[in-house]
Amino acid sequence: MAETVLTNTGLDSFLDGAPERRDPVFVRAAEAVLGLLALRGADRVSGLPEPTPALVRQLLVEDLPAFVYAAPGELNAYPAVLGELAGRFDGELRERVAAVVDEAGPDFERAMCDPGNLTWHRWYASLLRACGADLSDPEDVRRRLPALDGAPLPDGVHRADLMGRTALADVVLAEALTRAYVRDAEEPPPAGPLLTDHAVATGIGQVAAALQDRWTAAGLAEELAGPYARFAPGPDAFPHLVLADALLDEHLDHYGDIACPVPPPPAIDSGPVEEDADTLITAVEELAEEEFEPYGGEAPHLLYVVYRRGCSAESIARKAAEYEDWSVDPDLEDLPVPVPAEASDGYALPPLPELVRLLGTTGPTEADRAGLEGPARDLAAVVDRLAATGLVFRAGDAFGLTPRGAGAVRYLLRVRGIAAPRAAEVREWAAPELVAAAAGWPGCAASRVLADWLHARVDTAGAWSQLLTALGTVHAGTSDAAAVRGLFTALDTAAAPADALRGALRDPVIGAYAHQALRLRGEPSDLIQVGTSARALYILDALPAKKGPLEARRTAFDTAAATWPGGSAALVRAMTAADRHETERVLGPLGLVPS
Repeated sequence: MAETVLTNTGLDSFLDGAPERRDPVFVRAAEAVLGLLALRGADRVSGLPEPTPALVRQLLVEDLPAFVYAAPGELNAYPAVLGELAGRFDGELRERVAAVVDEAGPDFERAMCDPGNLTWHRWYASLLRACGADLSDPEDVRRRLPALDGAPLPDGVHRADLMGRTALADVVLAEALTRAYVRDAEEPPPAGPLLTDHAVATGIGQVAAALQDRWTAAGLAEELAGPYARFAPGPDAFPHLVLADALLDEHLDHYGDIACPVPPPPAIDSGPVEEDADTLITAVEELAEEEFEPYGGEAPHLLYVVYRRGCSAESIARKAAEYEDWSVDPDLEDLPVPVPAEASDGYALPPLPELVRLLGTTGPTEADRAGLEGPARDLAAVVDRLAATGLVFRAGDAFGLTPRGAGAVRYLLRVRGIAAPRAAEVREWAAPELVAAAAGWPGCAASRVLADWLHARVDTAGAWSQLLTALGTVHAGTSDAAAVRGLFTALDTAAAPADALRGALRDPVIGAYAHQALRLRGEPSDLIQVGTSARALYILDALPAKKGPLEARRTAFDTAAATWPGGSAALVRAMTAADRHETERVLGPLGLVPS
């Protein structure tokens, strides 16, 4: 029994005074609630752990979803225990605890039912309950457990997810037990210690296992640590998590936040993703050997970059040029690379005209091209080793992920919590959510996904209007506003309903974009409807801000200012009022923005 592991929690006296003491569900909930509150340091001067609002919130949204299994129909017992417990104390504690329960209750129920919070012990307890097992009977648990071999996981959940959650729960519980023992040893509570010296002498792990049994299924911890250890594999069974960590680092370098989504691939094949991920990490580890220098260690970067392009193919030559510190036009680095239908097995650097097109520069000579030949071949050798897995392809100078490779990389991203949606999921997003995500994507991916979103809505004027409105409102007033406006150029406005474009003319952000789109289609558009801020932003965004000499930027600005009412000073004021961040970034180096 849990009360013999965690002593002096006041469980017996609590149940003696509780009208529900004969209800086994209530008793099970009381054991967990009182035990966890005591472990977390609740005051036990009265003999019962005092459920302060902070401890109650932690119990509901963190501890119970980590350590305790309860069927959906049994969840109400836990708030009931808290209410009964709070009523044993004087003052306003009952009302304060009730307020916390009301506030955190929905989050508690979601967390308890969320497959993403499952541990191995909670998962198998749920399966055992579904099989009709008596979770308090270790013999019944032991008898039924073999039938669960190979039981499918919930949709969207992988074994690595359960392993990671279990490992975290084990650490948290062991730390809580250790702190509780030290705390009671340093300041012995009047109610007596939670853990006896004998219990601690057997090992904190043994104590934790005993608690897991009471909170999930009796005898389960011993079975999963012994004869059925293959049912609940630990970190050693997932070597590919090293690659997942490397991809996490890449994502954080790009976005700084795992919640920022990568674009969905157009085609994805979620085969045996764990096996495919193991295949990839084997190749990545081989590439780290000396024979693949200098680019062998770049394999995780290559995998991430191609996935981040929406799995649009990348150029060996262009990546090699980047590694060799060549100048690559930022406007071209995200453009898709054509994949030849047929290509020789060996690698050949593209001819100079194609190289110039890929890099967006007129500087390279044949001598420069010859100097890039070696690095490009070295990089191609790295890609070819990855391609040997069948999860990456190379065709001439182009390389990318196969649909099955996209599935493996997506799995590796998601197993570390990175938002990596499928195309079908993105189609269901609201326009502001889509625009906020697409603003951080490469242009080739953003263009495809935006078009896919519109096609899913039959390219109606209403859908276009929603999207255009989002371009003018998402991230407004922030440093990301310019990237959002830039998505207009990723849209195929030649196919846009004219009514949607005309409806955007008065938009203070993208009105001038809509006006220009209508003009390019040869359709009438009233410039008078376009406001000053929209016209100023259109000029600002058209200035050569990404590369090139500052003289070219100044010349472009002066040309625009020559026809702007009030001249350059008035134009700078209009730009600053419309987008201070982008104006300072673009015009600041020219000394045109007052400090």
